[in-house]
Amino acid sequence: MNISVTIEQVEQKYQQYYKRINDALGNCLTKKSPESLYAPARYILAGKGKRIRPFLTLLACEAVCGSSSNALNTALAIEILHNFTLVHDDIMDQAELRHGRPTIHKKWDTTAAILSGDMMMAFAYECALQTKTSRHDELVHILNEANITICEGQAIDMELEQRQDATIADYLDMIAKKTGRLISASLETGGIVGDADPEQLERLVTFGNKIGRAFQVQDDYLDIMAMDGKSGKVPGGDVINGKKTYLLLRSLDLTTGAERQLLQSVIDNNGISPDRVPEIREIYEQCGVLGETRHLINTDTEEALSAIDSLPYEEGREYLKGFALKLMKRDF
Repeated sequence: MNISVTIEQVEQKYQQYYKRINDALGNCLTKKSPESLYAPARYILAGKGKRIRPFLTLLACEAVCGSSSNALNTALAIEILHNFTLVHDDIMDQAELRHGRPTIHKKWDTTAAILSGDMMMAFAYECALQTKTSRHDELVHILNEANITICEGQAIDMELEQRQDATIADYLDMIAKKTGRLISASLETGGIVGDADPEQLERLVTFGNKIGRAFQVQDDYLDIMAMDGKSGKVPGGDVINGKKTYLLLRSLDLTTGAERQLLQSVIDNNGISPDRVPEIREIYEQCGVLGETRHLINTDTEEALSAIDSLPYEEGREYLKGFALKLMKRDF
């Protein structure tokens, strides 16, 4: 699908808005005391996040009304809410690093991380309510629903870690809730600020859901295929750690005999030794799951782009498409 903006234009706008978002985040939490509450929140907001979600909020607003001048506070609400979920996720995952820096519960302690995260959630709502719009009730409802859905996704993820009979449907449900919903909510709230009608909001949500799923499944794909480390992770790290991904669960449906037994052992044993990763990759290549995965990624991406074709403001709409293709590492 051809679009009217270039990769360079999308990158330039992204960098411009990235600075706009970061500057505003830096001015958000100005209270100093108690230090143990506010310092951890400022610390995580100063991290090297990509600001994908608030950028989508601003572009969605521009796609429906032509301007994002009123949407910055809502974009900040989305990003702060996202970071709140990361603080608590890191505690649950016992993660030691995020973006190359110690996590809050490691730099401070778990109590400080929980309290700071709770405060950030409330502060996110405060930012949303500072938005110049007559539709605050809708904004709050979307943030509430998204927050609940993310919690459902995290709970499902933890349940799946303990299950040996997880299905591809379980996995897709989990990523739709844990990852996809905040992406679609980012777009939906931007649409609300831009005074979108119900059909436009539905199209923005569809765009977010499709891109969110494609992005996560592509991440699964790159983990096993980018064997030179270009994925930014340990090559094959998902199977080494026994992570239930789209590729692993779908390949269980496509294999039999010794191949299926090896794949099931990844789940049963919570992982596999690094030297056996090439065997798993070979199974993926032979059973056809790699082709299926590429097809799903491409189909979701194309359906996402098509969903917003009728949004009224071309510039915002085309930048949304361009940013989606940038996320999916596709030329345009």
